[in-house]
Amino acid sequence: MSELHLVSWNVNGIRAILKKDFIENVQAMNADIICLQETKAQPEDVKTALATVPDYQFYTNSSKARKGYSGTAILTRKAPIDVTYDMGVEEHDQEGRVITAEFDEFYLVTVYTPNSGDGLKRLDYRQDWDETFKDHITALDEKKPVIVCGDLNVAHEEIDIARPKANYNKSAGYTQQEIDGLDNLLAEGFFDSFRELHPEEIKYSWWNYRFQARERNVGWRIDYFLLSERLKDQLGSAEIYNEYHGSDHCPVAVKMKF
Repeated sequence: MSELHLVSWNVNGIRAILKKDFIENVQAMNADIICLQETKAQPEDVKTALATVPDYQFYTNSSKARKGYSGTAILTRKAPIDVTYDMGVEEHDQEGRVITAEFDEFYLVTVYTPNSGDGLKRLDYRQDWDETFKDHITALDEKKPVIVCGDLNVAHEEIDIARPKANYNKSAGYTQQEIDGLDNLLAEGFFDSFRELHPEEIKYSWWNYRFQARERNVGWRIDYFLLSERLKDQLGSAEIYNEYHGSDHCPVAVKMKF
């Protein structure tokens, strides 16, 4: 049995974070697989940036509809069996938000879930997205277990957000509709790895750049590793790496035993 260390990090711009000790942080984490969200660059720019990260092969998905927006990537030391992009639904496949990599024991899906936007103007779209993404994940789970990681853009419970009452049903990422979307996915046979192992720990993965939110730890936990229920025995640890900076998000991680 060997240990597999997986990390997920919304980098808020791959070119920007490269100037902020990103390579040193990647080397310090020493993960087997690193999933990135919000790369904010076109394919050639992402490839140029990731080519400077030693020891990993990488796969990228960029926004087709809007340059410098959204985007995901997977860096891995072990070659996957197969890699696919998006979800096969044109409406949701324009912004480079999903990559699926198949390995021997599991599927790995990294996702940058759409934000519902200022004034919740994109909430209806977000609900459609959540349903489509759930269908994508459950179809994979019928074949082999799934590890989902990324910025899901929702604080699931009150413990996951510093100011729940002030934000509930007012702020994108903490509406009942978004919470229901995550509940519906978990109900299909998945669990939140961090909350499984740390049921009462208050720890956040995102802080607004304004108001010195990170210094005051006024944050949200919106970055996750969700696992198929049948991977529960393989889960060794689930952590939030608050010590790494460079983005308004910090990395989250699991260690699995296969």
